[in-house]
Amino acid sequence: MFSKDKQAYLFLILTTFFWAGNFIVGKAASFFDIPPFTLNFYRWTFAWLILSPFTIKEIIEKKKYIIENINLILILGITSITIFNSIVYYSLNFTQVISGVLMISTIPVMIILFCWLLKIEKTNIYQILGVIFSLSGVVVIITKANLSILLNLNFNKGDLWMVVAMFSWALYSALLRKKKLKISQLSLLQTIISAGLVFLLPAYMIELSLGYKANINLPFILTLSYVVLFPGLASFILWIKGISIIGSNRSGIFLHLIPIFSTMMAIIIFKEKFMIYHLIGALLIITGIILSSRRKLK
Repeated sequence: MFSKDKQAYLFLILTTFFWAGNFIVGKAASFFDIPPFTLNFYRWTFAWLILSPFTIKEIIEKKKYIIENINLILILGITSITIFNSIVYYSLNFTQVISGVLMISTIPVMIILFCWLLKIEKTNIYQILGVIFSLSGVVVIITKANLSILLNLNFNKGDLWMVVAMFSWALYSALLRKKKLKISQLSLLQTIISAGLVFLLPAYMIELSLGYKANINLPFILTLSYVVLFPGLASFILWIKGISIIGSNRSGIFLHLIPIFSTMMAIIIFKEKFMIYHLIGALLIITGIILSSRRKLK
């Protein structure tokens, strides 16, 4: 029988594995011409339908409180549901999984940057250095450690859009820290999904009008099933369970498994190559993460 700690470790490893798989499935979707906004729209629509029986009662009971905080909820929905997931799927049409996931791994450090800019938390010299190192790592990956790409501004647009996704999720996470909403986590997720879908619907309609339409075939059904059930719902539930057992600080360390899992899967499945610029960028990002986690010496 597993101890509680071991159960938490299992939950958190599965969580990060499923989230890592989201990048792999997102890349696979590009091979089957599954439009990114369409995939994201149906992902969250089905997640909303699945969550509804468990959250609708509380949402109705607390509708006045939700309306009072509607501006914050709308921003949370736009940054996480509308922008982040859509842009990640779109970016993977043009960039490697390895490049994308390494950039996304800077999010914990970027949260510190937004918390400082929005005056949510104070920063120290180590955290500032962490931001500088992590951003330097992102620049190395975007430029492929090639100065001519930087001078000629000849960037891969998938890499640039992945930076937008990175900052979007960091802003979302920072705003979650700014104010703790007095509503259960499942109901909060439901309200955020609802807000995100309001703005995702027009993007989905524009995509359709441009002729980008998903074919309802086996690859689409399998892709949609995965992103709804695993990174969408299972990871969220397992993440909550893991945190409830060992706490958020110890749980946060497991997030660093995502780039490891994604990189391994990308190399095995898509035959992607881990290049020297990936290594340099990863080392800078890891240095940034280590520095940003240090406390200021008294």
